[in-house]
Amino acid sequence: MSSKRLHLISSAFNLFYQKGVHAVGINEILAESGIAKKTLYHHFSGKEALVLAVLVYRDECFCDWLKERLDLAKPGMAKVEALFDALDDWFNNRVDALFAFHGCLFINVSAEFGDLTHPLHKQCAAHKQSVAILIESLVRSTSIDAACINMATDALCLLKEGAITLAHVQGDRKAALKAKESAKLLIRSM
Repeated sequence: MSSKRLHLISSAFNLFYQKGVHAVGINEILAESGIAKKTLYHHFSGKEALVLAVLVYRDECFCDWLKERLDLAKPGMAKVEALFDALDDWFNNRVDALFAFHGCLFINVSAEFGDLTHPLHKQCAAHKQSVAILIESLVRSTSIDAACINMATDALCLLKEGAITLAHVQGDRKAALKAKESAKLLIRSM
């Protein structure tokens, strides 16, 4: 990826993540990035193409970070705890690679592009599926019966999404730690 393309994506990500997609215009992205309009349109056909590239970029960054954090934990309950400890670090701005916490970019963008068939909404859903696959792998490392893996995965995904929402909407920076306790009870009960 060219450095100018990456710089445009990174600059647009910062603005979209803080303000929302619809609140940010192309001119603001150009001012933030210091890149000429002609260069932007050389790399992207329009704003939606740039938003899509931002979503792909954030998906890769987030999933790589989360996988790395989960890989550091021992199999079993330690991986479940690692998921929510990682979220706690993100919510409390202890993860430089993810930038200051402003909620979930994918939740935010999917709310702005609510049509389930819209390409940007579909990309947001694909990210959530990628994270669910990571969570399923950690569930498989526990002693949960194989028949309960899907249910446990869904439950942990719901706890994760709820924690993100509480942290962002209500400013509850301890939401991940609260969700971790619920997750541990849930896994032990299965």
